[in-house]
Amino acid sequence: MPSIYQQQLGADFQKLHPRIQERLAFSSQDNRAFVGEGVMERVWHGPFFTQPFLRAGLARHITFPETGLNVPFRIENYAYCDPLGRETVTWIRRFAFPAHTRCFDATMVHSAARNCIVDYLGTHQHVAVDIDLAVTAKGGLRLRSGAQRFYEGRFAFGVPRLLAALADVEEWYDDAANCYRIQVEVRNPVFGKLFGYYGSFQSSWQTLAPEQIPVHALPLRHESRE
Repeated sequence: MPSIYQQQLGADFQKLHPRIQERLAFSSQDNRAFVGEGVMERVWHGPFFTQPFLRAGLARHITFPETGLNVPFRIENYAYCDPLGRETVTWIRRFAFPAHTRCFDATMVHSAARNCIVDYLGTHQHVAVDIDLAVTAKGGLRLRSGAQRFYEGRFAFGVPRLLAALADVEEWYDDAANCYRIQVEVRNPVFGKLFGYYGSFQSSWQTLAPEQIPVHALPLRHESRE
């Protein structure tokens, strides 16, 4: 089965660096998981008035207020078919600050109806974000967030762009250093830069069936609305 990224990128998937292709080409039928470990050279946030926003996302693993240099980092990508029958990929990110390990988690699905990747943020999938994918000149993958929606029980509404947190993510493979590199910037059209990080990580692969995916890597609920 093609991965959700192969489905969305089509022929452009072959333009990715071979190591990026390898990283993104697995599905729930492949019984494997990607684990990366490394260091984020810098984790930063915006001015003081962004702190309430960043703290608000702590409980559901969306944002956090810490900053730091050379922060140990781990990312886990698992593929599974969710209870709604959708091919899903997890993005479980852990930042080991001296006092706390902070989480930035999401699950992605390919939406034929929206013709894009939909990124559900946090533990409860209550924020859904349209993701635009593009291949960079150096064979990396660029992900930029678009329309955002909030779902919580019977509440459902589109997030106005002026209130949205817009992410710009680039991941690529550095042949000279033999590692993956990532750069993330999240900003708001009104308040400017909110938070971000950049650094590198090495890869390893695990063999496991979808039913063996650790509990911490699965959302606490699955949202049917895209």
